[in-house]
Amino acid sequence: MADTDGIKEAKNFYTDRPQETEGFFLKGSNSLDWGIKNRLARIFNPVSGRTVMLAIDHGYFQGPTTGLERVDINILPLMPYADTLMLTRGILRSVVPPSTSRSIVLRVSGGASILKELSNEDIAVDIEESIRLNVCAMAVQVFIGGEYEKQSIINMTRMVDIGNRYGIPTLAVTAVGKDMARDAKYFQLACRICAELGAHYIKTYYVEKDFDTVTASCPVPIVMAGGKKIPELDALTMAYNAVQQGASGVDMGRNIFQSDAPVAMIQAVRAVVHDNMTPAAALDLYNTLKGRG
Repeated sequence: MADTDGIKEAKNFYTDRPQETEGFFLKGSNSLDWGIKNRLARIFNPVSGRTVMLAIDHGYFQGPTTGLERVDINILPLMPYADTLMLTRGILRSVVPPSTSRSIVLRVSGGASILKELSNEDIAVDIEESIRLNVCAMAVQVFIGGEYEKQSIINMTRMVDIGNRYGIPTLAVTAVGKDMARDAKYFQLACRICAELGAHYIKTYYVEKDFDTVTASCPVPIVMAGGKKIPELDALTMAYNAVQQGASGVDMGRNIFQSDAPVAMIQAVRAVVHDNMTPAAALDLYNTLKGRG
């Protein structure tokens, strides 16, 4: 056996060099278990500390959204440029190749369609599904101020508890109803509640005034929700402002897959998020890539 038969006697224990303990790169995440941190490190780029999530879970409450009519045709070409996909188990199983190296954030809340009160959600996916599908996080909608606010908060805390047990982080998605104000004060409230109750990171909307107070008052990472389709320069500017004001990335859907050139757009978004490219330069990149087809 090696070492026991005296073939090699020289050993080096580096006694003059203490073992280093690496701190985790994500805000507020250093005390999490190894498995959760490992999964978060597959969602967030450890070099930039940020993520480009591609949200394609819209169909779980509004059916075949424009641009998502055929996920196999419209979305799969975008996958190489996303850090992670946010989607439902139905689309994951039926369309996404299991050979993909992209991390997966699985939508686990649901129960209401656009024809009903959207805040009336429950947990719609069992933790065993998340384990079977090898996902890196579970996404739960939280409706602060909504009719079913308490139920949605409890949904999130249940998934945090269960996810902690199995090493899978929970993403809290702050929802804005038709009558809720989209301002910094509201998002400070919504994000802080989710973080206080255990969400590992939070998806929320960008606001032009005082967004930095939203990220500063939230002790865990925030990713910016893309929202409805807007012109490419506006979307790139929104992403740039969000990350410069403390967001740890973006979770964009319609502003990518509804773009005139989705593959070019997601690459421009990546340049903004990971390389701090200015919106004007990113738009030039978008137009160049679009011109190449």
